[in-house]
Amino acid sequence: MDRGPLARTRARRRRSQFGYAVILARRELRGGIAGFRVFLACLVLGVGAIAATGSLGAAVEAGIRGDAQALLGGDVSARLAYRPSSAAERQFLAASGTLSETARLRAMARSLDGARHTLIELQAVDDAYPLYGTVALTPPQPLAAALAPRNGVFGAVAEAAVASRLGLKLGDAFRIGEAVLRLSAIIESEPDRAFAGLSFGPRVTISHPAVAATGLIRPGALVTYDYRLRLLPKGAGWSDAASWTRAARTAFPEAGWQLRSGADASPALQRLIDRVGFFLNLAGITALLVGGVGIGNAVAGYVAGKTAAIATLKCLGASSRLVFAAYFAQILALALLGIAVGLLVGGVAPALVAPLVKGLLPVSLRLGVYPLPLAIAGLCGVLTLLVFALWPLAAIGQVSPAALFRDRVAPAARHFAPLAAAGSAAAALALAALIVLTATDRRIALWYVAGALAAFVLFSIAGALVVAAARLLPRPGRPLLRLALGNLHRPGAPTARIVLSLGIGLSVMSALALVEGNLGIEIESRLAERAPADFFIDIQPDQLPGFEEIVRAAPGASFEQVPMLRGRITRLNGTPVEAAKVAPEAQWALRSDRGLTYSATLPEGSRLAAGAWWPADYRGPPLVSFDADLARGMGLGLGDTLTVNLLGRDITARIANLRQIDWARLGINFVLVFAPGTLEAAPQTHLAAVYATPAAEEGVVRRVTERFPNVSAIPVREALAAVARVVATIGTAIRLVALVTLASGILVLGGAVAAGHRRRVYDAVVLKVLGATRGALGLAFLIEHGLVGLLTALVAAGLGTVAAHALVTGPLKSEWVFLPAPLLTIAGVAVLLTLAIGFAGTWRALGAKPAAYLRNE
Repeated sequence: MDRGPLARTRARRRRSQFGYAVILARRELRGGIAGFRVFLACLVLGVGAIAATGSLGAAVEAGIRGDAQALLGGDVSARLAYRPSSAAERQFLAASGTLSETARLRAMARSLDGARHTLIELQAVDDAYPLYGTVALTPPQPLAAALAPRNGVFGAVAEAAVASRLGLKLGDAFRIGEAVLRLSAIIESEPDRAFAGLSFGPRVTISHPAVAATGLIRPGALVTYDYRLRLLPKGAGWSDAASWTRAARTAFPEAGWQLRSGADASPALQRLIDRVGFFLNLAGITALLVGGVGIGNAVAGYVAGKTAAIATLKCLGASSRLVFAAYFAQILALALLGIAVGLLVGGVAPALVAPLVKGLLPVSLRLGVYPLPLAIAGLCGVLTLLVFALWPLAAIGQVSPAALFRDRVAPAARHFAPLAAAGSAAAALALAALIVLTATDRRIALWYVAGALAAFVLFSIAGALVVAAARLLPRPGRPLLRLALGNLHRPGAPTARIVLSLGIGLSVMSALALVEGNLGIEIESRLAERAPADFFIDIQPDQLPGFEEIVRAAPGASFEQVPMLRGRITRLNGTPVEAAKVAPEAQWALRSDRGLTYSATLPEGSRLAAGAWWPADYRGPPLVSFDADLARGMGLGLGDTLTVNLLGRDITARIANLRQIDWARLGINFVLVFAPGTLEAAPQTHLAAVYATPAAEEGVVRRVTERFPNVSAIPVREALAAVARVVATIGTAIRLVALVTLASGILVLGGAVAAGHRRRVYDAVVLKVLGATRGALGLAFLIEHGLVGLLTALVAAGLGTVAAHALVTGPLKSEWVFLPAPLLTIAGVAVLLTLAIGFAGTWRALGAKPAAYLRNE
């Protein structure tokens, strides 16, 4: 259908304008990338960080999927707490394929003379272990040969830390429980190490007959049984791992076992990788957003430098739309170049990092090109460009040619551009949606988006306030100070932009330093003062009198103890936990079995948040007291029901009350506390917390473990020291990530200084003509940049302190201590950075010869 001559003419005109825009953009690009180096560097840094994080995460996930059978130890796994499989369950497992059974528990390893001891993670394996992968030993030998008895002594293989702590050499004997064992090899690696989860000590592996000789497996002992299967090609009622798990649940609905397949071979490792990758990705996005300020500055500076060319085009009849299209095409082409380089850096990151993390992860990185993280990084780069570049591009189109020619001496006002504002807002919303939709934790991602918006608003206001304060301050009497202070608020001064870009990175560094310092004080002083010396687990009921006798004999020692069982929450209000809606922060309580107890009185370190405590002589239907925070995350309240599987039996209890628990007290407490009358007859052990001086602690541990070999001691002071080391390591890692954000701020600072070079030269020439010396001007410029750095550091320190205080007293629930030392260090770094970059940017301006410039004016 013919649209008519007018429509065809308009279409040709649009095509013609587009062609002109492309031609103009191509001609402008022939002049090189002068003025766009910071622009490109910001894009490469931000996009490269996002692409690298995503590619690394994808490479690790591919490694987990590729090594799934070895990580899991089989095609499928069934885990039981406290009890081995029943005859019927074992028959079902054995009929499904090749079966391997392992048992894991905590125990104490001791030298033969009893002088040395250490907490270990003991694993008992059968002849079929491992079904997939191999156990690497030093000296090299088959695992079965290393564990075989020799002269009536069973062999054992252990991690190097066990030999070091007990002072053992290969072939030496040591004790675990009631058994004497021979150290026959050192464990270098195990294929299923990541599947075991959290360990409280180094690993020792022995055979099933050897663990029977230790006497450690008693009623109520904290033992976990893992049954791994290499499935038959096809079994009755199932054809793959997923259908096998469904068949197992259907056949034994009350078994209480935790079933896994290769799809979730190492959920703890997967969660760790997802969480670390998520926060690293947010750090990359932050760097890109901070770099967006530099992108906007570069575009604005470039357009300002092209004022004469734009004015000429408009005088020759070019429309504002054509001018905008030409320069937008040029900037988009340069942006795509920067994004492509960033994607290249991110794409090769796994290959560069793989040698560095070899041995740190239980899986090997699967190198390759992963399109999805690269596409997300590229899209983030394009959207960031639109957010920060549309405004300075569109503003020039509203100025008349005459005003453009006068722009250098009388800058024309840039009026509000509705289309540019709408485009920037739409791009910002799209970027926020992309961040949230691609996040593993959308709740935190939403908070991040809100925090990023708040940070930009706060630092923009702070920058404006710094400029206003500099303008309102009395003029100093000394000329150099007057010049330096005047430069902070002169037209076109980069002060506000520097406070915004550099301040965000410095505030993050300040907040991290203060949070880490407060955590260190909490762990090393407050927690250590009120924490018990040791926790003793697996105390049998008939051993309590002897245990009490040993503790009471130690000077100044005391203890508290409770009965302890372990069970797995299987239903919430009758709904299986797999189908229940549970908030991310509460899901940890459903992933494995939980410790639980029963009590007639409210435990110390708890207070009732809702409901009432039961009478001390209660003997009615099952009641339970539940952690208030977990109940909120699981959508539970008073009167709702919880089902806990204990030793293969489901116990459904009504929630009678909710408790707020002070976990920082480090005493004995449980998320689940049952009322009397429900659990007393179940097999159980006792957990005791012993409070003793360091001098008495060693003697208590030695006498208890010698008299009761089945009892294990968990040293709290060592655990706190380990936590302190972990906090310090995490702090260092986070600071390194924050440096990426700071690097973006430094790029923006350098870009702002470079953009003001022409103005610096002009000022230097005029002041030299008026008699100023090069040294005096250099000192004035240094004072200016030092003031900018100091004011930025003060703003960052203030906002960082507020953020750290909110974190420490809020989610971390700790006492706040103001620590000036890290803030002073960061302020010094900020001043040095601005001085160094400012000096580098103004040194050339100071060397400008007045004559050459005066002849051109």
